[in-house]
Amino acid sequence: MADIRFDGKVAIVTGAGGGLGRAHALELARRGAKVVVNDLGGAMDGSAGHSEASLKVVEEIKAAGGEAIANGSSVTDDAGVARMIKDTMDAWGRIDILIANAGILRDKSFAKMEFGDFQLVVDVHLFGTVKPAKAVWEIMRAQNYGRIVVTTSSSGLYGNFGQSNYGAAKLGLIGFMNTLKLEGQKNNIHVNAIAPVAATRMTENLGMPAEVLAQLKPEFVTPGVVFLCSEDAPTGHILTAGAGAFALARIVETEGVYLGPKTSVESIRDNWAKITDETGQKAYFNGGEQTGKFFRKMQGG
Repeated sequence: MADIRFDGKVAIVTGAGGGLGRAHALELARRGAKVVVNDLGGAMDGSAGHSEASLKVVEEIKAAGGEAIANGSSVTDDAGVARMIKDTMDAWGRIDILIANAGILRDKSFAKMEFGDFQLVVDVHLFGTVKPAKAVWEIMRAQNYGRIVVTTSSSGLYGNFGQSNYGAAKLGLIGFMNTLKLEGQKNNIHVNAIAPVAATRMTENLGMPAEVLAQLKPEFVTPGVVFLCSEDAPTGHILTAGAGAFALARIVETEGVYLGPKTSVESIRDNWAKITDETGQKAYFNGGEQTGKFFRKMQGG
């Protein structure tokens, strides 16, 4: 089969000044895409910031013969996001791909966490994805083509101590994706999520040995992300990736049991094994499938 190429396609990668975003931007450019390298250039807690990091990645892309422009907008700033979109359209007249990768950390146990730390992390990860996605949505609809990749995390899917803010934002992105995948279908807009495991600035304080970090390079995640940006991409999937390993994460629901509208609390307790029996569990594509199951069970099915 032919190699996957992005000739004539335009991609925006947020948080692309280093780590995962940089790896994604470089690979897309290597495969022919014109790339907007967005990076605020701030510290991992979201403070300070400039676009020097994005300029360096643009230089790398151009040195390799690719096309790219830098953008230093914050993904939480409405005016900054609007400027990023305008700069892209002025340069190339279209936007085919959005990889929402920008992120920060403010880790603390929930007991010790200030609300401001919770709010900021949700703003950057959740609204910092929603705002660029909203800004490109009508462009992609008009083109009848678009690929959006949001960045989730095992902390959102499964939990992680000290990351209630981060986990809430990351799982929120799955809810966001699950609706956009439905609304984008008729206009060939595919929306997927990547849950990466990689050695970046966001993991450098975990104290992992050098030999382990060498196996967790960001570029080992990038092939999965780039596939999700391609014309062959599925929609509504959560791809987990790290160290060259790839898997699919799903939210599943058991078949359950019909207990009737007058069920007692004790009946829930006594039937808990049936309610939680994993036999025949399914991953639904939309919420209506769950409702359909309840109606089927109500009718004895």
